[in-house]
Amino acid sequence: MVAQVLFGSFAAFLVLNVPIGIALGLACLLAFLVTGTPFNMIAQGMITSVDSFPLMAVPFFILAGDLMGKGGISKRLLAVADVLVGRFPGGLAMVTVATCMFFGAISGSGPATVAAIGMMVIPEMVKAGYDKKFAAAVVAAAGTIGVMIPPSIPMVIYGVSTNSSIGDLFISGILPGILVGFFLMAYCYVYAKKTGLKGSELGFSWSRLLKACNDAKWALLVPVIILGGIYGGVFTPTEAAVVAVVYGFIAGVFIYRELKITEVPSLVASSALTTATVLIIVGTATTFGRLLALAQIPTMLANAITSVSDNWIIVLLLINLLLLIVGTFMDTLAAIIILAPILLPVALKFGVDPIHFGAIMVVNLAIGFITPPLGVNLFVANGISGVSLEKLSRAIMPFFAVLVLALMLITYIPEISMGLINMMK
Repeated sequence: MVAQVLFGSFAAFLVLNVPIGIALGLACLLAFLVTGTPFNMIAQGMITSVDSFPLMAVPFFILAGDLMGKGGISKRLLAVADVLVGRFPGGLAMVTVATCMFFGAISGSGPATVAAIGMMVIPEMVKAGYDKKFAAAVVAAAGTIGVMIPPSIPMVIYGVSTNSSIGDLFISGILPGILVGFFLMAYCYVYAKKTGLKGSELGFSWSRLLKACNDAKWALLVPVIILGGIYGGVFTPTEAAVVAVVYGFIAGVFIYRELKITEVPSLVASSALTTATVLIIVGTATTFGRLLALAQIPTMLANAITSVSDNWIIVLLLINLLLLIVGTFMDTLAAIIILAPILLPVALKFGVDPIHFGAIMVVNLAIGFITPPLGVNLFVANGISGVSLEKLSRAIMPFFAVLVLALMLITYIPEISMGLINMMK
C-alpha cells in the first residue's frame, strides 16, 4: 500500500508540474497519512539527511562554479580548446565539447556548464553556418560531462549515500568524462564531413597553444589543485570546495579582473538558491527512500533483477535500462539518493566495485539531462538558443545514442573508471 501511494502520488505531482523536491515531500506526506506514521519523521529525516560534513561540499562547489564562470575563465578555456581542435572539420562544435570538458572540471554541474558555454558558442556556431538545432544539441549533450569530470556534485551525493570515498569517485570520473568527450567530438567530426562544415583557417601552432594556456593557466590549475590537494592529504573534498571558492574569487576579481566585487553578493544569493533547491531534494528524497525501505521495495526490486538472470552482464544491462528510464522523469540527485542504496548491494553481489558502480550511475543519470520530459540541459539550451523543446529533443537523439554507447563501454570495461585509482594505489 505504501509503495502505491508513494509512486502514484509522486507521478501525479510530476504530471502537475510540481517541483521535484516538493513532489517527493508531498508524496511522503500522503504515505505518512495512510500509514499513520507521525509527521515529525519527515522533519527528522530531512534534517538528519543534510546534517553531513561531506555534503557541505555541494554549496561551495556550486558557488565556485558561479564565480569562475562569471570571472572570465570560460572564455579563456574556449581559446585553449580552439587551438587544440578548432582546425578540424566541425571544429567549432568540437571546441564546444572540449570547453565543456574543461569547464566541467571547474563547475561540477551539467546545467551550469551548458549555461556558461552555451551563451558564448551557440551564436558563434550559427554565424559559422551550423544549424541552430544542432548547435543547441551539441551544448546540451556536452554539458553532461560537467557531472562526470571532477569535481562532481552527483558523485558527492553518491559518496554520502553509500559511504564511498568521494576522492576515489572524483578520480573514477576523469577517464569516463574524457571518453564521452572524445565520442561526442567524433560525432561532430562525422556530422561536419557530411554537411561540409569546415574548421578554423588558423592551423595549430605551439606558440598559439602556449599563449592560450598561459592566459588560461589560472583556470587550468583548478582541477590540479582540487585533486592534488585531496590525494596529497592536504584537505578533504569539502575543504577542497572551500579552496575552490577562494581561488575562484581571487582569480575573477584580482587576476582576470572580470568579476566585480559588487557582483559577488548576487552570485552568493544565486548559489544559495540553487543549494536550497538541492538540499530540499536531498532531504525529501532521503525520506522517500526510507519509506521505500520500510515497504521492503529495495529487497523486492533486487530480487526481481537477480531473478531474471545470474549473469553479471545481463544484470548490469537491466540496471542501466532502469536508470535510463528513471533519468527521464527524476532528478539526478533524487535518483541517486533513492536508488544507490537499493542497487549497490545487487552490483556488489556480482563483484562490481562500489566506485565503479558510482561512475556507472553518474554517467547513466547524466544522460537524463538530455532526455525529456525532465532534461534539465535541454531546458537551459532551449532558453539560450530559442529552439523549441520539440525540435531540440529530436536533434539530441544522435547524441543520446553516442552517450549510451560510451555508457556501455564504461559499464563493461571497469578499467575505464578504475584504472587511474588502481595506478595511484
